[in-house]
Amino acid sequence: MQFGLRRQISATIPELKSVLSHPIPPPPAPPFPAECTPEPTLNLQLQILLQPISQHSAYPSSYAPIFQFLTRHNFIKLGQQTHAQIVLHGLRPNAFLAAKMVAMYASSGDLDSAAVVFERTDNPSSLLYNSIIRAYTRHGFPEKTLEAYSRMHFLGLPGDNFTLPFVLKSCADLSRVCMGRCVHGQGLRVGLEGDFYVGASLIDMYVKCGAIGDAQKLFDKMVVRDVASWNALIAGYMKEGEIGVAEDLFGWMDGRNIVSWTAMISGYTQNGFPEQALALFDEMLQEGSEIKPNWVTIVSVLPACSHSGALERGRQIHDFANEIGLRSNSSVQTALAAMYAKCGSLIEAQRCFDMIAQKGKNLIAWNTMIMAYASHGCGIEAVSIFENMLKAGVQPDAVTFMGLLSGCSHSGLIDAGLKYFNDMSKIYSVEPRVEHYSCVVDLLGRAGRLVEAKDLISQMPMLAGPSVWGALLAACRSYRNLEIAELAARRLFVLEPDNSGNYVILSNLYAEAGMWEEVKKLRLLLKCQGMKKSPGCSWIEINGKSHLFMGADTSHPQAKEIYKFLEALYEKIKIAGYIPDTTFVLHDISEEEKEYNLTTHSEKLAIAFGLLNTSPGVVLRVTKNLRICGDCHEATKFISKIYGREIIVRDLNRFHCFKDGSCSCGDYW
Repeated sequence: MQFGLRRQISATIPELKSVLSHPIPPPPAPPFPAECTPEPTLNLQLQILLQPISQHSAYPSSYAPIFQFLTRHNFIKLGQQTHAQIVLHGLRPNAFLAAKMVAMYASSGDLDSAAVVFERTDNPSSLLYNSIIRAYTRHGFPEKTLEAYSRMHFLGLPGDNFTLPFVLKSCADLSRVCMGRCVHGQGLRVGLEGDFYVGASLIDMYVKCGAIGDAQKLFDKMVVRDVASWNALIAGYMKEGEIGVAEDLFGWMDGRNIVSWTAMISGYTQNGFPEQALALFDEMLQEGSEIKPNWVTIVSVLPACSHSGALERGRQIHDFANEIGLRSNSSVQTALAAMYAKCGSLIEAQRCFDMIAQKGKNLIAWNTMIMAYASHGCGIEAVSIFENMLKAGVQPDAVTFMGLLSGCSHSGLIDAGLKYFNDMSKIYSVEPRVEHYSCVVDLLGRAGRLVEAKDLISQMPMLAGPSVWGALLAACRSYRNLEIAELAARRLFVLEPDNSGNYVILSNLYAEAGMWEEVKKLRLLLKCQGMKKSPGCSWIEINGKSHLFMGADTSHPQAKEIYKFLEALYEKIKIAGYIPDTTFVLHDISEEEKEYNLTTHSEKLAIAFGLLNTSPGVVLRVTKNLRICGDCHEATKFISKIYGREIIVRDLNRFHCFKDGSCSCGDYW
């Protein structure tokens, strides 16, 4: 680090000599390197500031205003030259000058040089520590911030209202609530708790560390509360799922700003209240509203469209973003790509991704597209995006491999998936997590390599979770392997005892094997435990409005019309070869009743409603909160062929694109 700074200084000494040797303007050409030539007025100001240091008797303090000026106007190269002049004159910066130099280097992102100046300064002051603490915090080095603050405290140098907000932010970034409480105590001792910035930073720290009670107590004690304190507390309650409390705070708050509105919208979205998020966004768009959405608000509201499958609503927000000049904003385009992909429109997702300049495509943008193609079962495209990402010089992370392995699994790319899994730690230094092992178990299971999948689980360096055993059980259902299914199911009964789906799969395997006593035992166990299947619901967007259906739902205004349509639809698909799969009905009822039960599943109601209320050829997009059942999957294939419709169903795990009697998942999901 020190040698790097020496090289910089050696390289810039000749240029600084050139700067100092020229007289005050007007010269025929500026006395500065072409790439950092100031405006004429700034040129004059700088020449005046440089006059004292042209004397060999210049003091270190003479350089302080120069560094301050150069930092303010971003003349970093001239700052390096000035530093070279200090070295040339054999001067050692005092704490005051060093603070200005640290700020200058930090402003350009050169933390190595800033650290060298800091470490070489004798008798450091609070001002110098503030400069390095600010530098480390702003450039994302919270550990170094806390280390510097600890040294500062050890030396007996007092922190002030410039020190504590940066230190508290670092505590929040690292979730160090104990350290945060110590800083809080130190702030109390010097009377800083009442400071606006310190108070807001304390609340923010407690909120981000999950100590909402401490944040509320501090908020209640504050005599004067600024907007930042209100916003931090609102965000905290939203994070904790306390929607009502956040709503009350938002209602009581005076002087709401864009952060207040965005915190509420983001909170609604993250807590699964998309309608409220969209309603609040609409309120911001009203003509009399003083606060209008910015790019952060748009990024926060788009997931609400994804949750509710509101594609048309998302398109409207996209149009608004373009109107306010956000067409080239990479964060907005990435959020739009994610929204379109989750609403079932891969073409529009890819279009938004392509709108991002190559330099603006960060890891989040690449991951978004890899996950998009993976969730649609397009493994080859996911692999292609991954390879392009590597060519662009972007290194993958754990999320990247989640999408990549999932895409390989859904597309049957067994060898490619295993290769990427093995390369994770060896080539890319990404250690596999439970979710990665789950993808590989699913990958092997889809290929019928159940013994290999079971052996992989036994070799995992961590305990296998429900996702891993669930993937193995699903594979056993497809390949009718009762022995391994029993092993997986027994583990799942312990790991997630309230998940009735695991009991259903094992019960169906027993029934197919004619093991009726085991079926009886499982059903009795379900009954004794009072376990019920999670209620399924599906929704579909028609003309910008979402319509929700529960299983056997009769509450919709068009319910009679829907059920009448379903009766005729079932006759048509039966003639075409559809056979109801009553094994998906666990109730002890007659076969006829079981068949009727199947017709009332929520996804079938949503599809029937869509067929009734859209023109021929319109794509139907249905979202379901659970995994689509096998019978609905089979029936939808026939419906897509008979009615000539593309039907996209997004379930808990992935997208199913039904077209011409087949599904994009290849009947394995």
